[in-house]
Amino acid sequence: MIGAARFTAVAMVAVSLTACASIHTEQLAAGEAAQPVGPPVRDNRTPMDPVFACFSTQLPTKAKALVIGVGEVRDYTGKFSNLEGNAVTQGGALMVTSALGKLGDRIRLAERFDPSVAERELLWMDKRQLGDGEQHSVPGQPGGPVKWLPYFGGSLIGSDYFIVGGITEVNYDLHSGGAEIGVNGVGPKARVFTQSVAVDLRIVDTRSLIVVKTVSLTKQYTGYEIGAGTFRFFGSNLFDINIGAKGQEPLQLGIRTTLEEVTLRLVGTVLKSDPETCLASRPPEQRPRLTGDRIAAVTTHRRDPGQSLP
Repeated sequence: MIGAARFTAVAMVAVSLTACASIHTEQLAAGEAAQPVGPPVRDNRTPMDPVFACFSTQLPTKAKALVIGVGEVRDYTGKFSNLEGNAVTQGGALMVTSALGKLGDRIRLAERFDPSVAERELLWMDKRQLGDGEQHSVPGQPGGPVKWLPYFGGSLIGSDYFIVGGITEVNYDLHSGGAEIGVNGVGPKARVFTQSVAVDLRIVDTRSLIVVKTVSLTKQYTGYEIGAGTFRFFGSNLFDINIGAKGQEPLQLGIRTTLEEVTLRLVGTVLKSDPETCLASRPPEQRPRLTGDRIAAVTTHRRDPGQSLP
């Protein structure tokens, strides 16, 4: 009876864990094996979305939209693993571009990160190889209409500013702690750990190459791990049972969120619109908690976004 009870307990644990991990399967075509299908695709939202919505409403609508390009936003951490590859995202520039896209019509995005397609077509146009299926009249061109697209120059819109920089820090195990208690091979355990990343971006005047504003932000991540287990003999049988859970804020999502806040602060400077009011509207758990001395220092040294550079 005792052996049956023990076997039943182990089976119940196994079934419960299987139920937690089970997902929907679907046969997509006749004759194919059913494959797992998870949640549907959705918009890639971040905790900064409400802040961008708030900031967009306070931007002047009648002023001329600024043209901003995004250059290299590289991974400068140097962290690489042979098993897992790069520790942080290599798509920082793409994340900054998406962040600018959240500001609506007040910002016009100029493609500067990968203009290879446009450059190739301009080259073909210069060689009179590019057409659109129509006939074109070219002043001074003998022989009447031509099939190739004429190019008179000046079709590319220049940018007012561009953003560059990089992900500069990833720090593991800033702080960790935990406890594990075992009596006769049975007991619980718990552990917490903290790591951080930092990004450094700047916004540059395209015509003068003067750096208008620099921003450096850091973000910490806290993870947890809890569990309980037993490792012991019952008669001639050895039982090794472990149950637990662990979790951590996604590293790349945190980097995206940090890049979004940096972008907001940079754009706020050139648009002469302070985003601090919108940043302060975040839930308390998403706002940095500063000491009294630090708050005084920030208040004293904060420059009006509309203030001209020295």
